[in-house]
Amino acid sequence: MAVRQLVNDPDDLVAEALRGLEQAHPDLVRYHADPAYVVRAEAARPKVALVSGGGSGHEPLHTGFVGPGMLDAAVPGAVFASPTAFQVRAAVVAADHGRGVLLIIKNYTGDVLNFTIAAELAAEDGVEVRTVLVDDDLATDRTEGPGRRGTAAVVAVEKICGAAAERGASLDELATLAERVTSSARTLALALSSCTHPGESRPSFELADDEIEFGVGIHGEHGIERRPFAPARKLVADLADPVVAALGLTAGEQVIAIVNGLGATHGLELSAAHQDLRAHLAGLGIEVARSLVGSYVTALDMRGCSITLLRADAELLELWDAPVRTPALTW
Repeated sequence: MAVRQLVNDPDDLVAEALRGLEQAHPDLVRYHADPAYVVRAEAARPKVALVSGGGSGHEPLHTGFVGPGMLDAAVPGAVFASPTAFQVRAAVVAADHGRGVLLIIKNYTGDVLNFTIAAELAAEDGVEVRTVLVDDDLATDRTEGPGRRGTAAVVAVEKICGAAAERGASLDELATLAERVTSSARTLALALSSCTHPGESRPSFELADDEIEFGVGIHGEHGIERRPFAPARKLVADLADPVVAALGLTAGEQVIAIVNGLGATHGLELSAAHQDLRAHLAGLGIEVARSLVGSYVTALDMRGCSITLLRADAELLELWDAPVRTPALTW
């Protein structure tokens, strides 16, 4: 079967996309080609810098979140592959304003290894670095293996800590805040169809018309089980209930809710899923204080969605509401 993708050469796709991002948003981001990373077009005033990254294929994460109110730099690897420690080190040094750097790392073995090495190398360069590990995916909440994966909660960590950094929070304060946001958020995802890697013609897994893959990650991995297809309100409830239970949410509490498309799910479906989520949580007495609905942490062209809930309080809501201006998130 012929490959029908907007791709010139799969090996050039990431670099071409980063040049396109810079050309579309020259006032916000600058692309450094070798080693590859993206930094703000105009350096922020002296403050703690925020740097994150990971494999490509999850756009707009993370390069789309570089700008005032979120990240100072993002480091993209190849599709579904961690960036190198050399790349991350270069981005940390470029982003540092002399107040230190918070590295926001999603929990994947390659990212953890390379970002940790980069933090050590940057420290040798005289940059004070702290790290936070985002591990929100309930589908991998088990004692064996690397533990919960990092998925859509990373958007909340970057948004909330980005706002605090703009207000002058110290490196220690930001690290503590990032840990609090991470520990207060959990995510579950399902797929209606899998993704196909650039240049390939076969998806990473196939589903029958009456099946969904429940508990998928963002790299085309199989989920934890295959379930019958069902109307959106049931699928949304099936995702939300374990998240509510894991966080111990009870009636009267507020949450920030992220309904995230995995790459090929139409906004119409995501908005409908959002209204189903709000109705389901309202039935449990839980108020959705803020929502983010759209495709923010994707898995190439996977059809499906994830639901992230973050226990909210006045401080987190104020930081969430603070101004942000990036290619993918602005208010």
